[in-house]
Amino acid sequence: MDMGRDKLLAILPANHLLIQPKRRYQITTNSHHRFRKHQNLVLSIDINRPEQVWVWDITYIGKRDNPCSLSLVTDAYSKKIMGYYVANNLNTESSVMALKMAIKQRIHLDLPLVHHSDRGLQYCADQYQSVLQKNNILCSMTQNSDPYENAVAERINGILKQEFMIDKYEQNVKNTKVIVKQAVEIYNQNRPYFSNYLLTPNQMHKQNKLKIRTYKTKNSSNKSATTV
Repeated sequence: MDMGRDKLLAILPANHLLIQPKRRYQITTNSHHRFRKHQNLVLSIDINRPEQVWVWDITYIGKRDNPCSLSLVTDAYSKKIMGYYVANNLNTESSVMALKMAIKQRIHLDLPLVHHSDRGLQYCADQYQSVLQKNNILCSMTQNSDPYENAVAERINGILKQEFMIDKYEQNVKNTKVIVKQAVEIYNQNRPYFSNYLLTPNQMHKQNKLKIRTYKTKNSSNKSATTV
């Protein structure tokens, strides 16, 4: 049959011919705490430039009996991973390390920036909030447990696990850090995005002329377009 790549990729899922990735759900968010929870600021924002909104998430990588946690800070416009940190815990300090890495890579210091995350303890803690305030970064948080409220961060987690297979092998923290570092560098430099007009995250991050593409999510609880 004479057909292109896009046509083939449309036929395969329609006929259930794609391999379904295994889902492993592990809770990394503890939203039952005494710290202040912030409002969702990104619902009313039209994302049109790099370093306008950063999205944040923590995910487990590795085997269930000895997992590591990966903290990720991603630019919502360019999809560039700005900061990350691998640890064997979910401490606030680990999240702060990833945030500080992202801040060091920031180039648009004169423009406002919103930090968007779930309502986890790590982001609400005084230590974390003080770093945001010191760097004039506004704090935004999801209002419920729907992952589509933070779809960009969830998408990046999936790409690193399914395409770069960062949690396929059981490794100690030291080796896992090397694997993640290499994956992030390749991802930022070489992985094109449809929403970036097939530019890599690094290429997209160096300009602000393009309007990011969106598509409708299939999640019935979210009727609005989701940026991915």
